[in-house]
Amino acid sequence: MDDYSPSAQALVAEMQAKAALSPAKAISFQGAPGCNSHLAILDLFPDSLPLPCFSFADALAAVKEGRAGRAMIPIENSLNGRVADMHFLLPESGLTIQAEYFLPIHHCLLAPKGAGKITRVLSHPQALGQCRHWLHAHNIRALAHADTAGAAAEVADLNQHGLASLSPALAAKLYGLEILEEGIADGEVNITRFVVLAEAEGSFFREELPPISQPSSGKMMTSLLFTVKNIPSALFNAIQGFGENKVNMTKLESYQHGASFAATQFYADIEGQPSEPKVREAMTTLKKNSYDLRILGIYPQARPRL
Repeated sequence: MDDYSPSAQALVAEMQAKAALSPAKAISFQGAPGCNSHLAILDLFPDSLPLPCFSFADALAAVKEGRAGRAMIPIENSLNGRVADMHFLLPESGLTIQAEYFLPIHHCLLAPKGAGKITRVLSHPQALGQCRHWLHAHNIRALAHADTAGAAAEVADLNQHGLASLSPALAAKLYGLEILEEGIADGEVNITRFVVLAEAEGSFFREELPPISQPSSGKMMTSLLFTVKNIPSALFNAIQGFGENKVNMTKLESYQHGASFAATQFYADIEGQPSEPKVREAMTTLKKNSYDLRILGIYPQARPRL
């Protein structure tokens, strides 16, 4: 609790107390009340109990420990790429992806009344990265914070001349700040992709979890991890089955695995699911050419990949 700025602590305590009374309805998220993850939960699960957690690791642990039925976690942004550390935390959590959700991001410049000309802005590194050109053009220095809404709470508490936050409009309402600018971004389209995570099996309240209902493209997605040797054609040999079977791979990212630099781990999203013959054939080829293969989730596709 002490990790949060004083303006956020009372809200966090209130939300945590409500979640504790009905953990099956609780959905954990990283950040202070009013952040984009909080907004995503309100959109997709309007009857849920959002549970704020200071870090991503804390949000995932809340599900593992039975304090929340699900977690809402951002994994990539259309302007600033993947969210740091999630490629480590997600597989280590042991949780399964149940759904994906795409949230349009609308950053606002928030400050206390009378803050004067803004010269410094506080926000999460993802938000700062999504607005770096705008900030440079306005001669505003970027200062990193744990999350967007937490930055707004700290700006409210510090009440310093020239200091503002980049945060959702909801944070202005929660922490008594003025909106100086709206819709800040370095591109016309700024969207963050979230995933909904839960225990695959064994949760004591799994049957009580509220259903997930949202518009779907009618297709399924499969997210997976695999590791190949650092030798010529290793990746080609591993994924060639997807091309041969005309399975669309919508995402492929590499991460160095371990300290030896002898193997590379890949995260991939594909359209379809292993029960389909063409996907099963492609994954058979992948498995033959990989050290290991792990499915992180099979879930409805929220929007087409064009």
